Amino acid sequence: MSRAFVKEQDGEPLASETLDLPVSTNPNLVTPKGFRRLEKQLADHERERDRLKAADRLEDRPHLERVERELRYLKARLETAQITGPDTQPHDRVGFGATVTVVDGDDKRHDYQIVGEDEADPDHGLVSYVSPLARALMGAKVGDSVVWRRPAGDMDLEVEKIRY
Repeated sequence: MSRAFVKEQDGEPLASETLDLPVSTNPNLVTPKGFRRLEKQLADHERERDRLKAADRLEDRPHLERVERELRYLKARLETAQITGPDTQPHDRVGFGATVTVVDGDDKRHDYQIVGEDEADPDHGLVSYVSPLARALMGAKVGDSVVWRRPAGDMDLEVEKIRY
């Protein structure tokens, strides 16, 4: 739809143009690798914004708005990032940044790394430190059993290995 047919209220921008991505209220813990990834995403988005502005095409404006919204989010996350490296964690217990090998009730092994919210990718074993799984694991030592409280039902896990 052409911008000419979109109604504005009293000259104010539309809500879709002003809404920012929600920013978590939790402390913004990030691993050093996660911080570098955020910096790369910021640089990529800045290049995309510059490309779209240079082209100055009407049909690119919705995409430009999304890119600018994501830029604001990335800048906010980088400004509040608390880089937490392995040197600050207790190596005999599960802490932020740890990769944990657990054994479930079916004797299957799973590896999970505890990371910041922006780094989380459960399909690849990266779990946010505020997730129920990470909360169950935090502070555990090798040999400890923990209960992962899930909507699908509780799961007992035994911590087999901790690496940083």
